[in-house]
Amino acid sequence: MKALITICLCLALSAQARAVEVLTSIKPLQLIARAITEGGPAPKLLLPPGSSPHDYALRPSDVRKIKQADLVLWVGPELEVFLTPLLKDQGQSVALLSLLSPHEHPHAHPADDKNTLAITDHDAAHHDHHHGEHDPHIWLDPHQGAAIAELIAQQLIRIDPQNHDRYQNNLAIFQAKLAKVDADVARQLAPVRGIGYFVFHDAYGHWERHYQLSALGHFTVNPARAPGAKTVTRIHNALKQSQAVCVFAEPQFKPAVVNAVLRNTHARSGVLDPLATDISLSAEGYLVFMQQLADAMTDCLLN
Repeated sequence: MKALITICLCLALSAQARAVEVLTSIKPLQLIARAITEGGPAPKLLLPPGSSPHDYALRPSDVRKIKQADLVLWVGPELEVFLTPLLKDQGQSVALLSLLSPHEHPHAHPADDKNTLAITDHDAAHHDHHHGEHDPHIWLDPHQGAAIAELIAQQLIRIDPQNHDRYQNNLAIFQAKLAKVDADVARQLAPVRGIGYFVFHDAYGHWERHYQLSALGHFTVNPARAPGAKTVTRIHNALKQSQAVCVFAEPQFKPAVVNAVLRNTHARSGVLDPLATDISLSAEGYLVFMQQLADAMTDCLLN
């Protein structure tokens, strides 16, 4: 009888001690989640670094990861369309965009967006994406980063209540550090407000609005090939007319694409990485990510 009781107790303790497995769709969400899970297992990442959530194709191994996870965090069908059929009825998945208050994620650009310009390369039309009513790049606003962290903490406490205090403490630490980094970044970016620039990818509305930056528009081009001649001409004309100081590409764009866009203009080139591809996974990874974006902008706009 004692042996049976001992076995039952061991099984119960083993079940309680089982680590919660968290899976995030993209790297920025993994960075935020890691801040909340600190002291426990690190969250896993579904998309390989450098992969675009706009056109990713699930593999059988990805499906297995999703089914094995206790909690799957994704932005929602507005971004990761490929996940919608698999996750729309899954109780262990959380579409973060749908849980944010409506005023926290409008699909809008900075106050002067009436002056912005969008140029699409028809050769790259199949790479384009449409955000619909809401801009899904919610992690690029630190206020929303803090809100996402709180939502993650709530979900972890729900499925792992025995670690309630750890999640709450981690959340408080993360939000306090993020508030400081946000203030530091705001001071760093203040001198570049009013300086015009273009981006290759229409992803930065949340960031630009939060820090009151002056984007002049975006280009939609295929990162694997140079844009067509007509597109290059339209971009050149836009750069000359707008007197943009910098054009920001992203890591996946080949030098030939960037060079084709900038040829015969005075604009400088910079690189922004909205997916935090090279940021190490740690409790402060998201803070490092915010600082990296700020440094990339000031380096190009002020130098």
